[in-house]
Amino acid sequence: MGGGGFDRRFDLRVRRKPPPAGRVAGRARFDRPSSVSAVAFTNLAPVRAGLPGEPAPAPVLDVVIPVYNEEIDLEPCVRRLHAHLSADLPYTFRITVADNASTDTTLEVAQRLAREYPHVRVVHLAEKGRGRALRQVWLDSDAAVLAYMDVDLSTDLAGLLPLIAPLVSGHSDVAIGTRLHRGSRVVRGAKREFISRSYNLMLRHTLSTKFTDAQCGFKAIRRDVAQALLPHVEDNAWFFDTELLVLTERAGLRIHEVPVDWIDDPGSTVHIYSTARDDIRGIIRIGRAFAAGRIPLHDLSVQLGRSSPEPRTPGVPVGLTRQLVRFAGVGVLSTLAYIVLFLGLHSPLGAQGANAAALLITAIGNTALNRRFTFGVRGRNRNALHQAQGLIVFALALALTSGTLLALHTASDDPGRNLELAVTVAANAVATLMRFLLLRRWVFRAAR
Repeated sequence: MGGGGFDRRFDLRVRRKPPPAGRVAGRARFDRPSSVSAVAFTNLAPVRAGLPGEPAPAPVLDVVIPVYNEEIDLEPCVRRLHAHLSADLPYTFRITVADNASTDTTLEVAQRLAREYPHVRVVHLAEKGRGRALRQVWLDSDAAVLAYMDVDLSTDLAGLLPLIAPLVSGHSDVAIGTRLHRGSRVVRGAKREFISRSYNLMLRHTLSTKFTDAQCGFKAIRRDVAQALLPHVEDNAWFFDTELLVLTERAGLRIHEVPVDWIDDPGSTVHIYSTARDDIRGIIRIGRAFAAGRIPLHDLSVQLGRSSPEPRTPGVPVGLTRQLVRFAGVGVLSTLAYIVLFLGLHSPLGAQGANAAALLITAIGNTALNRRFTFGVRGRNRNALHQAQGLIVFALALALTSGTLLALHTASDDPGRNLELAVTVAANAVATLMRFLLLRRWVFRAAR
């Protein structure tokens, strides 16, 4: 199980070489609880073409080639790709040509290739848009791993097996080729290099992304992950890749990066400036969606996310150690903020007023930080309820600290500010422990 009880198991048909007389299939099965498990192969009978009326077995890999008016480049692309997959890929495969409403003879070329190669199929869309094509084909595909590459094959195909292997093994959820890694070898003009690096730098500063290359046309995704994420990806054009990767990261999934060898296609039909304009609009749109909580990140994380890799300790619930460490960090910040606020408000409000105001302000911030970082709750779903419950916890903490102050002043008419501060901080530490237990066992219990 990963994160929230999502079972990651596939039966994958694997092509083994040799023998040449008949391909021997293997059945690969992997589980991915909190650790990575390798693909295990068991010899089965040779793969048959299928009896009449018997459905063909689902391939392990489905490579999508989205095209629009590519009547010249499509045929050499498919032939080269088919030859590479047949010779070097140890898994069953399918090549899907996704025709984006081409107005030339691209569709006829694709259909002719599909008649020639049994592992090639054609999907025709009435509307343009690379994102639209990938979404439709990936959602309809029965393959375990879904990939796509540009028709110009700018990326060296030697990177395909390293791209999909972590997905087949269960190690990663999405894989991308990157042209911006130190190990990548890239041939392209200075203008495209500058635009690419600037765009990815902008993503890191606006959406806090960690992946290095959002736009390389060489990506793969597990089918179960695609089924869950794609309904939440709105863009139908070039921003589709970026939106999918950002959503993958925010949902707590793993992105594997492969340094690629890449040669720029001088005949590319991508319009740089209009694409950059649409990308900026996409960044603003998805940023607003995250801020407004319109994307159910927590639900996706529970469904697809990975469980904590922390070691299991007998008698200690899984996740408790990580939560204690993060809660302690948030608690230190809250205590420092409390001290500053208490000292600043003591003169105008007095000890009791300063304590109440400082505790209220820090309690709201404490609940918000613990919600996100300690207990991993994302989005605005039930946010108001969590804050209301957090205020109840605050009221109990206030009663504890105020009662302590009251007892101090009952024992001494003028205890002094330093003693007040020391007693209040000690009471606040006890209140912090109480707050953690209530947050874990009550406020965020249903959300974990």
